[in-house]
Amino acid sequence: MSVGAKICGLRTPEAVTAAVEGGAGFLGFVFFEKSPRNIAPEAARRLAEPARARGVKIVALTVDPSDAEVDRIVAGLSPDLVQLHGKESPSRAREIAARSGRGVIKVLPVSAAADVDAARDYEGVAEHLMFDAKPPKDAERPGGLGEPFDWTLLAGRRFQRPWLLAGGLDPWNVGEAIARSGAPIVDVSSGVERGPGLKDPALITAFLDAVRKA
Repeated sequence: MSVGAKICGLRTPEAVTAAVEGGAGFLGFVFFEKSPRNIAPEAARRLAEPARARGVKIVALTVDPSDAEVDRIVAGLSPDLVQLHGKESPSRAREIAARSGRGVIKVLPVSAAADVDAARDYEGVAEHLMFDAKPPKDAERPGGLGEPFDWTLLAGRRFQRPWLLAGGLDPWNVGEAIARSGAPIVDVSSGVERGPGLKDPALITAFLDAVRKA
């Protein structure tokens, strides 16, 4: 089985080109002011167009977005999927899906097996699930922190929706992460950067090569 990949937090044409040429199936653009990867919807649209033409899915990452924010992002970017990286309840996730007319990716922070079990509440709502490392209590951002979790917590688990593994992945550990978790899709952001928010095209290429070989 080939493993899919999502490159998140893109902000430059060079990074987008590396992701598309490397075979990424999803590109993520961040709409969260506290993130060094934050971008305006119109700028994201310009970056996304070449990838969209190649059949790559465009993802808008949000954190507990208001209705107005959802409307602004959809109008500016027209994403294929809206990623919910905050504390959105199943009912709120359903509202956002209906309002945007897009499928949602619900991110679930994980540090223990019970956190994985919480996915059941979203399986009837989300188009995809994502499992990410639970951030420290004092963290200002819910993700993109470069921290992994115990990948074996996902081993052998089955879900009604396709799912992504995130959290601390990079070109050197993604093969092991796939082997231990059984992830069908992997997501990377800080693991292909040379500095906060600065994507390195060479690292993107290396990451996607490692996924392909896993």
